[in-house]
Order: sequence, then C-alpha cells, then structure tokens
Amino acid sequence: MHTDILANTVGVGSILAVVVYLLVIVYLGWLGYQGTKSATDYLVAGRKAHPVIMALSYGATFISTSAIVGFGGAAGLFGFSVLWLTFLNIFIGIFIAFVFIGGPARRMGHALDAHTFPELLGRRFDSKFIQVFAGVLIFIFMPLYSAAVLIGGAEFISTQLGIGYDVALLVFSVITAAYVIMGGLKGVMYTDALQGAIMFVGMGILLVWSYIKVGGVTEGHQALTDMVSLVPGKLREIGHQGWTAMPLFGFGEKKYDLWWTVISTITMGVGIGVLAQPQLVVRFMTVKSKRELNRAVPVGGVFILMMTGVAFIVGALSNVYFNKYGADISGRVIKVLDGQKKTAVMQIMKQNEAGMWSDVEGKLAPVRLTGEAAGLTTIENKDIEVLKGKSISVVYAGSNVGQIIPLYVTSAMPKWFGIIFLLTLLSAAMSTLSSQFHTMGTGIGRDIYEQLNPKHTGKTMSITRCGVILGIVIAVVLSYFARQSPIIIARATAIFFGLCASTFLPALLGALFFKRMTKAAAITSMIIGFLTTAFWLVFVKAQEAGDIGIVQKFTNGQTSILADYPNWPVVDPLVVALPISILAAIIVAFVTKTPKKECIDKCFQ
Repeated sequence: MHTDILANTVGVGSILAVVVYLLVIVYLGWLGYQGTKSATDYLVAGRKAHPVIMALSYGATFISTSAIVGFGGAAGLFGFSVLWLTFLNIFIGIFIAFVFIGGPARRMGHALDAHTFPELLGRRFDSKFIQVFAGVLIFIFMPLYSAAVLIGGAEFISTQLGIGYDVALLVFSVITAAYVIMGGLKGVMYTDALQGAIMFVGMGILLVWSYIKVGGVTEGHQALTDMVSLVPGKLREIGHQGWTAMPLFGFGEKKYDLWWTVISTITMGVGIGVLAQPQLVVRFMTVKSKRELNRAVPVGGVFILMMTGVAFIVGALSNVYFNKYGADISGRVIKVLDGQKKTAVMQIMKQNEAGMWSDVEGKLAPVRLTGEAAGLTTIENKDIEVLKGKSISVVYAGSNVGQIIPLYVTSAMPKWFGIIFLLTLLSAAMSTLSSQFHTMGTGIGRDIYEQLNPKHTGKTMSITRCGVILGIVIAVVLSYFARQSPIIIARATAIFFGLCASTFLPALLGALFFKRMTKAAAITSMIIGFLTTAFWLVFVKAQEAGDIGIVQKFTNGQTSILADYPNWPVVDPLVVALPISILAAIIVAFVTKTPKKECIDKCFQ
C-alpha cells in the first residue's frame, strides 16, 4: 500500500477545524445537560422536539459511517445494485416509518408514558418480561452495530490524520460518550441536528467533485460500464455482471449468490430492519403531535437520498478513478482477458529488500495493462516478467472494503476537502453512536434494572449512565478485534438490522395496529424470531457460521450445514425468520384470550 496516501497528514488547519467542531459539540451537549431536568427530558427530550430537529436527528442516527464507509465500500465492490437500499431507506425508512408508524407510536408512547422502545412494548402488552427481554437483546447485540460504526469512523480518522487506528478508536469513543452521559437525548438530538447539516454539505461536495474527476455523469457511468472485463474472477463466479448491472438472478446455483447477498442481506436486511430500530422508534415519541411528523418527511427523505445515494454512487465510481489515476500495481501476467482493451489478470507481486519478487497471499487482480505491458498478447502463463497495471478500487484497498471510501477521498479529493469529509464522517459516526450508547444505557437502567428492582428507581439515571459506559467498552473491544474482517462494517450493520426486524417488528406492528394482538402472541413472535435468526447465523449463513466455527467441528470443514445447497448459505436470516415470526404472532393471537377492554382503551385512546 502507498504509505504517502494512507498517511496523508492534514496539518494545523485540520486540527483546528476538528478542535472547533468538538468544542461546539461539547457546548451543545452542555445545553442538553442544562435542559435535562427530569427522566422524560433525558429519555425522550421532553417530548417537545422541533420537526426539523427530529428529522435531522432521525436521519443522522440512521445514517452512520457504516452507511458511508461500509456500504459505500460495498458499492465499490458490487456496483450500483446497492442503490436499491437507498430506495428502501427512503420509501420504508422515511415515508412508511413517518407516515404510518410514527403517528401511532407517538400517540401510544404518550398515552402509556413510555420512555423507551422496550417500555412501549412492555406497557402495551402489560408484560415486564417483554420489556426486560427486549432490553437485554438491545444491550447484548447493539454493541455489534456500534462496533461497525466505530470501525468506519476510526478507519478514516486514522487514514486522514496519519495516526494509529488504536489511538483514533480510543479518542473517538471517549468524546462521543462524554456528551451522551452528560446531556441525555436532548444533548444527543441537539448535536445530531448540527452533525446532520455537516453531513449534508460534505456529501454534496463529494458527489459533485467525484463526477468532475471521472469526466461527468454520462462519461463516468459509461466508463464504469466499460470496465465489465475487470470484474474480479471470484465475483464473476457468483454472478457479478459489471458495476452498472444487477447481479445474475436465479436460485440453486453458485452464480446467483451475489444477487441474494445484495438483495436479501444488504437491501432487505437493512431496508426493512429500519422499522424496528429501537433508537429510531424513540424519535417518534419526542414530538408533540402527528403534524410534526408529517412536516419532517421531506427533510428526512432528501437527507437520506443525499447520504446513502451519494455514498453508493461514489463507491462504485471509485473504480473508474483508480483505474484511470490510481497507482500502478506490479504482478505476473497469468491470463490476458482482452487483448484489444489491454486487460489482463495478474498475480499481485511484492519486492523484498533483496529485490526478489514473490506472490502476495496468492491474490489475483484484474488490471488494465500500461506501457510495454499493453502489447501483451500471450494467453495463460507464458510471460513471467513482472509488469505493471492500473488497479480497481477493491484491489487498491487491499481487499479491505472498508478502506475504499477513505482511500478514495485521501487520493482523489483536494486536500481541503479532507477536513470537510473528516467532519462529515465524525458527524455521521458520532450521531449514530450517541443514540446507540443512549439506547444501550436506557436498556440497562430503565428496561432491566428498574423493572427488576422497582423499589430502587431513584438509581435509574446512575445505572443508565453506567450502562452507557459499559456498552461503549464492549463496542470498543469488538471494534479492536473485528477490524480485520474485509466487509465487517456492512455485515455487522445488516445483522443487527435483520435481528431487530425478525425479533421486534411483528410485535411492534401488532402493538400499534392490531387490537387482537395478545401478550402471548408478542412474546412468542419475539422469541421465535430471535431463535430463528440466531440458528441461521450460527449454522446456515456461511460467513457468520464460518466465523463462529461450530459447523466446522461437526463437518469436513464446511461453513454451513446447507453448504451443498447453493444460495441458501448466503440468504439473510430475515428472509426466513421474519415470515415465521409474523406467522407465529398471528396464530397465537387468535388462539389466546382477547386482551382486556380497559387495557386496549388506554393504549388506543
């Protein structure tokens, strides 16, 4: 890797910009602290949030470094097909959520005096078990999502400022924790609004400059289409048909794996899972009327379009930039793909101190040959001299997908933009992390401790703040050890979103719209949704099951119990778990006793 690009130190101006930014964040956190006089202020911002503040807070919480860095990097690998996630984010995550879910959630939250997502479900079904169970799941699994966000933020801070990843991770997490512990949800929403505005400006500049770099909209997209011959062989085997084309669709053969990865895991897992995100549902309970939610829809929709749409477009177009301007890579030609277009497959090589060349971990790279190498017409393994070629983004990033966007920004964008994008990613990460830490803390304090110790409610706020600290520690530890997985940011995010959808979504929808929904039905759907998701991740989904390692101990090294049945090992748990969870909720609701009338009247007043 080119250390001069990776360690692009930004100088005094960047340091001052970051310091000023952090001082403003601390000030907003202090304002939140000053305005926090009660548990309602700390937990749901006093239920008086302005619609624009709520929309920006919702969007900034929803969109994090996992969307910009993680899924932007995934777009560099998979192409424009990832843009289907942007469509679902706007249609389901904003329109459906605000227009259909937000109003009933706000109304019922106010009627039941609920302050957290688990408390909303627990009071709707008059079940302490539901509230505690939901709080436990949130506290155990949300650190996985937090770790993905921390990794994305720390990766870019490390790259941009030329400091160690460990230092960036530590400083980043400590600063975020400070204003969450101090100001509660008021402090979080104040800072979210500022951070959302910074993110909007930063992504707008990134989009315009990226199209300038690749020669314009039409030229850039055409160039990306023409690069189909450079698709890596392993991606081609699983259905990659180019960065501007959808993966090959079908079921039952390995060549359809990529379609199921992009659609079931990335698009559906995150696009549907957003409806049951605890830290987002709480936002609906912070406004005082349905009118504020309706006013927030256009703000939220435009914001999400600018965040995810730009990240995915730029991620895919980074292939054009690196192929045109990226540093040469060296290797041994093993196959010429297209003699006229001068493309080939090379075995990537490195040179040791003695000047000897050797293979780099057996990696292959599709490249566009330049110089004297461009005259090659040999096929297969005849020419063994070390040659040079231009790379594509995934090769340039060393197969670490999370590095594609940071490397693109540090190498393609002007130096002054590094400051803006650094603040953009800081804002994206800190806005999401602050909400996650706040949700984890309230899960421990309000949903677990207070329910199990109702006589000691005076300690709830202290326990909540301790829960914030504990959640941060767990997330930081996960960020440190999980960083090496190439696509961990996108995977971890999709896992948490899918888990929330399968476990919470049927119970939430039943609570808000189905008066016949019973406590037993809600508990059954939550448990079955969670267990089905857990089973799929541990035994079926190849990447996750392979990391966990249980399947390998009982098979001949296979990573999935369905390894011999193509496509099933890449299908997301949500595709199986959510329908089963919904079915369980409906069946149990109709075979159990109808909820008491006074309880229903109170919930739906």
